[in-house]
Amino acid sequence: MSAELLGIILFIVGVVVGLIVRHVYAIIKKNSAENEAREIIRLGREEAENLRKEADVRSKAELLAAREKLENDIKSERNEIKQQEKRLVKREDNLDRKSEALEEKEAQVRSLEERLEAKSQELTAREQEIGSLVQQQKDKLHEISHLSVEEARQEVLARTTDELDHEIAVLVERANARAKEMAEDNARKYISTAINRLAVDYTTEHVVSTVELPSDEMKGRIIGREGRNIRAFENATGVDVIVDDTPGVVVLSGFEPIRREIAVRSMKKLVADGRIHPSRIEEVVQKTRDEMKKVVEETGKAVALELDVRNLKPREVMLLGRLKFRTSYGQNVLDHSREVGFLSGIIAAEMGLDEMLARRCGLLHDIGKAVDHEEEGAHPELGGEVAKRCGEPEEVVNAIVAHHSDAAADSLYATIVQAADAMSACRPGARRETLEKYVKRLERLEAISNSYTGVERSFAIQAGRELRVIVKADKITDSEASRMCRDIAKQIETELTYPGEVKVTLVREFRITEYAR
Repeated sequence: MSAELLGIILFIVGVVVGLIVRHVYAIIKKNSAENEAREIIRLGREEAENLRKEADVRSKAELLAAREKLENDIKSERNEIKQQEKRLVKREDNLDRKSEALEEKEAQVRSLEERLEAKSQELTAREQEIGSLVQQQKDKLHEISHLSVEEARQEVLARTTDELDHEIAVLVERANARAKEMAEDNARKYISTAINRLAVDYTTEHVVSTVELPSDEMKGRIIGREGRNIRAFENATGVDVIVDDTPGVVVLSGFEPIRREIAVRSMKKLVADGRIHPSRIEEVVQKTRDEMKKVVEETGKAVALELDVRNLKPREVMLLGRLKFRTSYGQNVLDHSREVGFLSGIIAAEMGLDEMLARRCGLLHDIGKAVDHEEEGAHPELGGEVAKRCGEPEEVVNAIVAHHSDAAADSLYATIVQAADAMSACRPGARRETLEKYVKRLERLEAISNSYTGVERSFAIQAGRELRVIVKADKITDSEASRMCRDIAKQIETELTYPGEVKVTLVREFRITEYAR
């Protein structure tokens, strides 16, 4: 029993010791947990304090940034408000000026209305006065001449008609003078501006060209044995070779300018080379012909570039280049076309039109002359067909077709080209006029004036620039003379084609001669 009791006691003691140890361990663990909790709380408080400080710093920075942005926005808005205030002040000033201008206009309109009203009243009074005078005249005529009312009316109407005709003639003459003065001023301004801004050199080409030779011995080589070289050259070039007694030169004759130019260049090459025989002639002529194609193309491109005329078709470029070797009345056609292009552009610019389009019309207006020796027809029609096939604008086609008044001018560009063409053609020294054509023009001027009834004599003077008409004073009155002068000028404009203008001067002189014996 004692052993069992001892075991029980030991068990109880072990249980108690275990409980004590467990309690002690629990206390130690509790103390450790409390210490750890306090450390965590301390660290948490420190971290919270740090976060609070960082948040304070960040919030202050954001507050400063927001304040700075707000200040910038306020400053910008203030500047915008100032700008708006300035604009409003400026608008107010403009409105004030406009209001003042409107008030001045209104005052002018009121003054004009008052003057018109006064004129209207004056005209009404004048009409009444005229009516009273006419009635008095009728009554007086009836009393003096014992005419019937109808007869008096007819006589008054006839007299009034004569007076009105005279007044109308005077008014028309004054209006024509004013219109002519204004037109002359404007035309003089446009033309002087155009001419002052243009300077083109002219070279006159003929149907013959001369080639200088180093010696007369070269003539024998050119002729060749039994003339075979000269025949081969003429067959290859299509021009005539004239070898005469003139020392040091040989003459090439031909109406086709490009062929003649090819012949001249070929002859110069053969003379410089010294080898002249049929096969060499054919080789040089063919090579020169190929070079001429390039020269023609480069010439067309150069003149188009000079006038800044763009997007020309290859055929148009080649035809322009061929105009370099064509002359008309002694005037080089390409130089003439270049001048007309520049003049047309300047006039169009002065009138507020498209300068480039006017230049294009002027440059291409004589392009038909490059093909008129190959096709039948006048050069304006041929040029118009070429322009249509090349897709040129309607204004260009119409300017080409109408530049000699063969067709109606449908646009101002056609009229401008007509004026520029006349300016280039009638410039002193630009063209040569044949004697036959000159005499016919003078005769036609005198024939037009002599066809009017009452004309005694007429004289075309100043190379056809002025027409003097002398009428019979006993058959033509002053009013009729004024109308006749205007009619003659109109008929000349309609029937004749001439550069520049023709001055028509009509002279009506009444002389009375008496002799004292």
